[in-house]
Amino acid sequence: MLVNLNIIDLAVVKSLDLDLAKGMSVLTGETGAGKSILLTALGLALGDRADSGYIRPGSKRAEINLEFDLSDAPQAAAWLKANELEEDSGHCLIRRVVNDDGRSKAFINNRPVTLQSLQELSEKLVEIHGQHAHLTLLNNDEQRRLLDSFGKHQPLLDQVNDAYRQWQKIHKELQSLNKANTDQSEREDLLNYQLNELQELDLADFNYVRLLDEHNKLASLGQIVSTGQRQLDVLYENDQQSVSQMLHHCLNEISQISRFAPELEAIGSMLSEAYIQTGEAAHELRRFLESQELDPQRLEAVETEIGIVQNLSRKHHVAPEELPGLVEQLQTELDNITHGSERIEQLSKQSATALAGYQALAAELSTQRRVAAGRLQQQISDMIKELGMPQGEFVVEVGALDGDQPKLNGCDKIEFLVSANPGLPPKALTKVASGGELSRISLAIQVTTSNDKTTPTMIFDEVDTGIGGGIAEIVGQKLRGLSRNRQVMCVTHLPQVASQAHHHLYVSKNSNTDITSSTVRLLDDEERVEEIARMLGGVNITQNTLAHAKEMLMTGNQNQ
Repeated sequence: MLVNLNIIDLAVVKSLDLDLAKGMSVLTGETGAGKSILLTALGLALGDRADSGYIRPGSKRAEINLEFDLSDAPQAAAWLKANELEEDSGHCLIRRVVNDDGRSKAFINNRPVTLQSLQELSEKLVEIHGQHAHLTLLNNDEQRRLLDSFGKHQPLLDQVNDAYRQWQKIHKELQSLNKANTDQSEREDLLNYQLNELQELDLADFNYVRLLDEHNKLASLGQIVSTGQRQLDVLYENDQQSVSQMLHHCLNEISQISRFAPELEAIGSMLSEAYIQTGEAAHELRRFLESQELDPQRLEAVETEIGIVQNLSRKHHVAPEELPGLVEQLQTELDNITHGSERIEQLSKQSATALAGYQALAAELSTQRRVAAGRLQQQISDMIKELGMPQGEFVVEVGALDGDQPKLNGCDKIEFLVSANPGLPPKALTKVASGGELSRISLAIQVTTSNDKTTPTMIFDEVDTGIGGGIAEIVGQKLRGLSRNRQVMCVTHLPQVASQAHHHLYVSKNSNTDITSSTVRLLDDEERVEEIARMLGGVNITQNTLAHAKEMLMTGNQNQ
């Protein structure tokens, strides 16, 4: 569960350090006091998209820190261990920093992580139900997700989707081959022509760069030989004055005087080495020049081959060095066409097998969904009756999607229906439920589908909108009931809900400084009475209002 929330320079919060406890905690305060910023902070820390607009004016960055006790979060602990991010303390620290340039950093147990990793972990720690959840509820895909979550269908659903992807891969290849098979003869002739044309090249030993290098050498051979011969004369073969003769002369002269100046012996050694190296260089240059022979025929052959390469590369819109790869590609396509009928027959069998596997899994999923639908609709029907719809009937309809082909998430169309009045057939939520009824139905679904979840912390953001009176008290009781085996936090404006909480947090706004700031504090028993009274009576709080508030809190504390 979440044991500590720490916020620094986020929107209207300059600094906040809030300890949280087990059970149900409510968050109240006047409109505009900043209740929503706490949920914003939680969302950012858990992986929501960040931008610099969240940073408190005058600050360079915002920071949110969360501390979780993992004793009730085995899935999160297992994820941390699998990703080598666990700590021996049994706690988990999450930190999110948002900089004034809009960039953000995320940390788990003081180690930097990607946003995706943060979101994966967050799903195992916290579940947030927003105040507009009833609008999402109108989406058929969300209805399917809720039913599968309630029925614990995820392992089977994963198998169905894996089978769908396997069938889809085979089916796409089969469709492609069938289409190619339609104009097989014409394509086969073209491929044969292109391959014969490309095979004019010696592709087994094809190296375009090496071919260009050979051409450059052959084309420049005359210049190479003439320049080389001139330099050979300069180095060694000029009888009048060559580098070798001059070095020999210098060496003799230095040798003579080094008898009188021994320190010149080192210079003599260097000149001797230069003389030897010059002779070896001249020898190697002479041997190279003797091996060179002008070959106009080879030059012509290389130029012809380069011309063929360049023409083919332009024709096929590839770089010259990519021609061998093109041949392989064309040969593979030709083989597919040549052996297309065999491959089509093979893929047809594989497709039939994959389809049968998918259908078996999808049928099992449909069966499980119908069983779960019966349980879910009964539980929600019972709950919406408690929430002020005494004649309400909730129906989870599991029907077949149009078409016979496999589909992602199975072949079922899940639709939530409701009948608010007796004698009327159930109809889709969008056609029947009013705003207030939809809020109650949404809350009933959220509470019902949350009973079996393993998420240790659940947050409800004004999900009681549109509800009042005795129904609001029942809503509070349901939320308190959820907190028996998990931590529940609820933002509310209803005293009936607030009075059911184990802990009461109050958000207040301070406008005495240049920049408005909000603070949060835990109310004691006396302060709780005053806050419940404020929520009941508004500005003028009477003794009767205070007495009513005390009674509501006493009643709430009697609930388990």
